[in-house]
Amino acid sequence: QVQLQESGPGLVKPSQTLSLTCTVSGDSITTDVSYWTWIRQPSGKTLEWMGAIGYSSSTYYNPSLKSRTAISRDTSKNQFTLQLRSLTPEDKAVYYCARSSGIPGEYDAWGQGTQVTVSA
Repeated sequence: QVQLQESGPGLVKPSQTLSLTCTVSGDSITTDVSYWTWIRQPSGKTLEWMGAIGYSSSTYYNPSLKSRTAISRDTSKNQFTLQLRSLTPEDKAVYYCARSSGIPGEYDAWGQGTQVTVSA
């Protein structure tokens, strides 16, 4: 059974860069036709797809966040990482990592989520 676990700071200052890591067990991030995704949900708002890194290391980004976002992976650790630059209080949200088989909006495994607050 695949499991995903987010890790990273819960509090980040404005203008700084957020770095979150998702550690995957029970599956390989290089498994064919798998897409490893970052999604966030601000309080009271809907889920927002941020981007993904595919099994072949191709990356995909939400156009609205592309200029501030980078997703990378470490296959030796079976982890993938989100970096979000130039944080503002509007980036406060619960951040999730998830696995997709490539069908938009469909995810078959999720991490538990991690709360990120942006405050001085």
